[in-house]
Amino acid sequence: MRSFDWVVYVLVFAVLVGTLFANDKDADAPEPPPTLLESDGPTLPPPSILDEQVLVQVDAPKDGIGTAFAINDKGDWITARHVVDGCRNVGLLVAPGQYVPVDRVRVDPDHDLALISTGRSPSPVKLDLVSPLKIGAEGYHVGYPQGRPGEVATRLMSRSKLITRGRRDGTEPILAWAEIGRTRGLDGSLGGISGGPVFDKDGGVRGVIVAESPRRGRIYTAAPSSVEAFLTSLDILPVDGPHDAFTVSTYGPQSDNARRRLQVVKVACQVQP
Repeated sequence: MRSFDWVVYVLVFAVLVGTLFANDKDADAPEPPPTLLESDGPTLPPPSILDEQVLVQVDAPKDGIGTAFAINDKGDWITARHVVDGCRNVGLLVAPGQYVPVDRVRVDPDHDLALISTGRSPSPVKLDLVSPLKIGAEGYHVGYPQGRPGEVATRLMSRSKLITRGRRDGTEPILAWAEIGRTRGLDGSLGGISGGPVFDKDGGVRGVIVAESPRRGRIYTAAPSSVEAFLTSLDILPVDGPHDAFTVSTYGPQSDNARRRLQVVKVACQVQP
C-alpha cells in the first residue's frame, strides 16, 4: 500500500476519534479554569482578608424546598439555615408523596447552617471535616435542584467570604467550587440544592451547599471548620455510614445511591400552616 494511503487513513481515524470525544456527556459542561485542571494542587490556604466576597440578600422566609443530609442514626440532619429559618413546619421527603415532620430545628447564629431532628435517620453520610483540602480537588454536589433529583461536578477553586444582608447580617468563611459538569437537562439555577452535601472523590462529605452564582458557574459551601464548630456547640456526634467513591463518569449513579439510601433527602418548608 502506498504511503499516501496510510496518511489518509490516519487522518480519517483522527477525525472519528475527535467526533466521539466531542459527544462525551460532559462536553456541554462549563470548562474548568486552567489552574483547576490538576486535582493534586497546593493545599487550600487559610482564610485571608483578600478572599473573594460573595454578597447574598436574605429576604423574609417563604414556602420552598431545599436539601438535607443525615449525619448519624439518631435522627440528626444538616441543611442550610436559609432553607428552614422562619418555617412554621418542616418536613423531609422519605418516599414519593410521604414527608416526615421535623421535630426540632436549631440554627447556627454565625453561619448559614441548621440542624434538623426527626425520630430516625437510618443511613448517615461519612462526614470528613478535618482532612486537608487541595486546590483542584473534585467535588460532587448532590440534592434536589429545582425540586428534582440532580447533581453537579466541580473542582475546588479557593476560599471566599459570604456576606449576608437583609433579614440577617453576617460574615462567614466559605469555599468556592467551579462547575465542570451537571445532570443532563439541568439548566439555569440550582435553587433547591441548598443544604445538600458536597462529596469528595472518596465519598466523604466536605461541606454544606449555601449559595451559587449561575452566571459564573460557581457553587459555594460552608467551610468544614464552620460545620465542625456548629456540631460541637450542639454536642452532636456524627456517625459514618456507607459511602461510594465518586468520579466524573459515575457521579450520577453514586448520587442516586445517596438519595436511595435516604442519606440525602428533600426538605420542604411551610411558613404558614
